[in-house]
Amino acid sequence: MAGHSKWANIQHRKNRQDERRGRIFGRLIKEITVAARMGGSDAGTNPRLRLAMDKAKDANLSKEKVSDAIKRGSGQLEGISYEEVRYEGYGVAGTAIIVDCVTDNKTRTVSEVRHAFSKNGGNLGTDGSVSFLFRHCCQFILKPEIDEESLMEIVLDVGADDVIVSESKYIEVLGEPKYFTSIQDALITRNLIPVFAEVTMKALNETQLVGQQAVQVQKLLDSIEAIDDVQNVYSNILIIEGSD
Repeated sequence: MAGHSKWANIQHRKNRQDERRGRIFGRLIKEITVAARMGGSDAGTNPRLRLAMDKAKDANLSKEKVSDAIKRGSGQLEGISYEEVRYEGYGVAGTAIIVDCVTDNKTRTVSEVRHAFSKNGGNLGTDGSVSFLFRHCCQFILKPEIDEESLMEIVLDVGADDVIVSESKYIEVLGEPKYFTSIQDALITRNLIPVFAEVTMKALNETQLVGQQAVQVQKLLDSIEAIDDVQNVYSNILIIEGSD
């Protein structure tokens, strides 16, 4: 019997991205550097930097490395110049995939990303080819420790625009990216600690895959996520386990 949930797929994706690569510190340093360059060195006014610093703290990245990354991003220290680049493409069954990278060599990165797609039955698309299938938003996943109505009263006043209870009873809170900090603070103030909090590209609709198609697309995702310059991978894929 098939068993699945959006949270299970999110959790599985994050576990793959963070644990299997063995390069989480390097990824965090890049993200902190770029966040500081794009939005300034004050985490109080730069939600992206605050999120990156929270992740660094959870990963036990040293304060010195965090500080140095912020200084490099804000121009106070010299270092490698990183830039952000996004690639969009297709997997099996026309599934949509977005790949966000931070790199010091776009030629190298696009070559590696294209190779990952082509060797696993996918195709690298053009800018905008699949991004319209996603919403750029902040996303929080909460354990079912509060009822939906009470949660809505808390988060709708601070910028959230949707609260969804999944089949697994986990609660999903969505809002525009600019409200990430206000929503997070409102939750934490009430001792509601998200099990997942991110500014993300959320698929508007998901494509369910089973059997060999699921295996093939998993290989594609794994291959993309193994690339050093890749920061995040988003897709509209929902893998159904336990069904042939």
